[in-house]
Amino acid sequence: MGISRDVKIESKPERRLGGNRAACFVYTMEGLENMAFVCMIASLMTYFSGYMNFSLTKSATTLTNFVGTSFLVALFGGFICDTYWTRFKTCVLFGCVEFLGYALLTVQAHFHQLRPIPCKDVSSDQCEAADGSQSAILFTGLYLIAFGTSGIKAALPSLGADQFDENDPKEAIQLSSFFNWFLLSLTVGAIIGVTVIVWLSANLGWDLGFGVCAIAVFFAIIFVGMGKSLYRNNVPKGSPLARIAQVFVAAIRNRDLPIPERAEELHEIHDKEAGVKQEILPRTGQFRFLDRAAIANTTDCASTSINHGPWRLCTVTQVEETKILLRMLPVILSTVFMNTCLAQLQTFSVQQSTTMDTNVFGFKVPGPSLPVIPLLFMFVMIPIYERFFVPLARKITGIPTGIRHLQRVGIGLVLSVISMAVSGVVETWRKSVAIEHNMVDSTEPLPMSFLWLGFQFAIFGAADMFTLVGLLEFFYAESSAGMKSLGTAISWCSVAFGYFLSSVVVQVVNKVTGGWLASDNLNRDKLNYFYWLLAGISTVNFGVYLTCASWYRYKDRGAMKQIENGGEDDAKVKVQMVEI
Repeated sequence: MGISRDVKIESKPERRLGGNRAACFVYTMEGLENMAFVCMIASLMTYFSGYMNFSLTKSATTLTNFVGTSFLVALFGGFICDTYWTRFKTCVLFGCVEFLGYALLTVQAHFHQLRPIPCKDVSSDQCEAADGSQSAILFTGLYLIAFGTSGIKAALPSLGADQFDENDPKEAIQLSSFFNWFLLSLTVGAIIGVTVIVWLSANLGWDLGFGVCAIAVFFAIIFVGMGKSLYRNNVPKGSPLARIAQVFVAAIRNRDLPIPERAEELHEIHDKEAGVKQEILPRTGQFRFLDRAAIANTTDCASTSINHGPWRLCTVTQVEETKILLRMLPVILSTVFMNTCLAQLQTFSVQQSTTMDTNVFGFKVPGPSLPVIPLLFMFVMIPIYERFFVPLARKITGIPTGIRHLQRVGIGLVLSVISMAVSGVVETWRKSVAIEHNMVDSTEPLPMSFLWLGFQFAIFGAADMFTLVGLLEFFYAESSAGMKSLGTAISWCSVAFGYFLSSVVVQVVNKVTGGWLASDNLNRDKLNYFYWLLAGISTVNFGVYLTCASWYRYKDRGAMKQIENGGEDDAKVKVQMVEI
């Protein structure tokens, strides 16, 4: 299936390992861990401003930096489990780190000596922000959580996907379904997080909210550990970053050599190791200058190539592994801006809801629970997509996933444009209600239900359903066997860069426009103009994405080989799955 198997770990017959039984433990861990993490994203703005006495700007910046770091550091987690640890071990150890982060925040929230007195409980002249030691405890807890969740985000999707053999036609279909059910488990956890846990935090105390998050992560570790005997485990193949660097160094050193026209003239190793499957990637036409890394300079004698080290001579598979990564980079960069829009929805839309009527059937809904709207929409749409759309599309296209990964991502980007445009319309209406009722400077809620914000959230939820899973599946399927986790981590980087970029976008817009978003009063800000600006930029970004997606060449699965020990001189080649 494109990954090596650890013979020591898998003592049972392989036919009894993997499959949906093993994946169930992955779903459970993802649901519990994401329940805690999404609750943090949804409620930290309130915690920072209301209990740590941060300004609105500092609260938003701290939140976006926390979320951005959580996804960016996934690169480190992906590197670790491709190089040193199995994906299972990575999930367990990083989960323990995340648990410590939640435990530390629980302790700080419980003991009032470790945090400032909330400004709402004292007069304005006695309101003080968190001091150095209090901030240190807060940020230590936050970034322990960021570090822990980053490793899980890199390793867990790949651990689940490893349970299905992509070279088996039947399991290839199950692999496609895995990513959809993985998103569903993520969604269910998030729904509980932004409703139950957010309500507990807002009404019964932040120490209880953080404590429940810690307990959820603890049980997530327990559940993923319960499936250990069922997992197909990867064997780390060494540093993928080192292999990529070797290709560039070797290509530069061989820059004066002519590039052979025939792939047979390039260096490749077909060694067979007992019990180990080795992926062999065929030569492709893009980035031909890197092919020089696989040219053996044998002008002196026929055996000179024997003395070449990995920094002078690489295999064709190693070169193609590097080419795959280079082809992926423009795709992931062209999806960053969508996550910038997501960051704006999660900050400004929550602030919008605080100015509106949040009563639903007599129940006052906390502002941080607003993201439950797109989550509920995704909860309904994912099974419909998996059970109805994918089988129908599969019959038409013959592709196990129904449509290609990049087509799925493109649909999500289009929906994100629509969501931003709808956001602008709703905000224009909200401001008109404030003006009509002479409530521009009032702190009372407007006579307009916050559920109107649900339209933009629901559309963006559909966009996330297409884009997030499309990217995860794309990077897992297209990455080489030795960098599956790193590829998954790269897909999360789109979220990280989007959140970091969101802070920059707000600052630049304020500077250029003279302060569209500079006031703490949304009724006087120009948030509707900002949303329309995001819609316009997202449209341009979609054009860039179409260019990148059209240029991308999918991995040629029909030409791929997996060599395994067969007891004969010639390598045994497995039956290949249909091309995606």
